[in-house]
Amino acid sequence: MKHRLMLAGVLAAGLAAARPALVQAHCDTMDGPVVTAAKAALAKGDATSVLRWVKPEREGEIREAFKKTWALRKQGADVQEMADTYFFETLVRIHRAGEGAPYTGLKPAGAGHDPIIEGADKALETGSVDALVEKVTHHVASGIRERFAKASKTRARADKSVAAGRESVEAYVEFVHYVAGIHQAASGAVAHHEEGEGHEATHKD
Repeated sequence: MKHRLMLAGVLAAGLAAARPALVQAHCDTMDGPVVTAAKAALAKGDATSVLRWVKPEREGEIREAFKKTWALRKQGADVQEMADTYFFETLVRIHRAGEGAPYTGLKPAGAGHDPIIEGADKALETGSVDALVEKVTHHVASGIRERFAKASKTRARADKSVAAGRESVEAYVEFVHYVAGIHQAASGAVAHHEEGEGHEATHKD
């Protein structure tokens, strides 16, 4: 199980590196984890649970926005909707700033749909990573095979003309960069995992 968990982390890291826009977009949708947390906080009347989504130095801004929103909500349903939206936007904007990503407004529910990201969320909810490992492994394997096939095919006719040679080089670069990118992400994930294990071992001593 330990190795399966490492594999899941490695492959997910590689896929995330290849598709950063989708991962970032997941956090600014109305059904994303940040807005979902904001809705729960408003339902409880306590901002504490959403503070995890922002950097410590921005915590005060979230508390102040929550306080304003909570006061405005008492003025009626129409005002409540506007107040809630203000809080959602503030929380998402500050969260994305902490990731070094620009805020481009809230997106409607479903706009950030991506089966891999949803699979990662589901794995955490259910406590099982097996389905995610299978899905991500299949995705990465398909990407490697597809680029390998193209590089192999164009390489066979690379000497027929300059144009064919350039096509071969382009396919080669795409194939190698794809594999190298996944390997780099995998190496980083493994190194981080091993460092964490070493830290835990030291802590136990």
